[in-house]
Amino acid sequence: MFEHQLQQFRHDDLVRRAEQERQAREAVRLRRAARREAAAGGAGPESHTRRHRRDRFIRAA
Repeated sequence: MFEHQLQQFRHDDLVRRAEQERQAREAVRLRRAARREAAAGGAGPESHTRRHRRDRFIRAA
């Protein structure tokens, strides 16, 4: 009887871990999709504005 309970405990633990990993993968997938969408749509008009910046390094004479 004890071995059956131990096996049931291991099975339940594996099922729990698998569900947690599925949820973690889903969260990562959603974050990536949101990042891609933000990068594609959010930078449209602002990325083409002309800004004049100073050179980062001063030229030697």
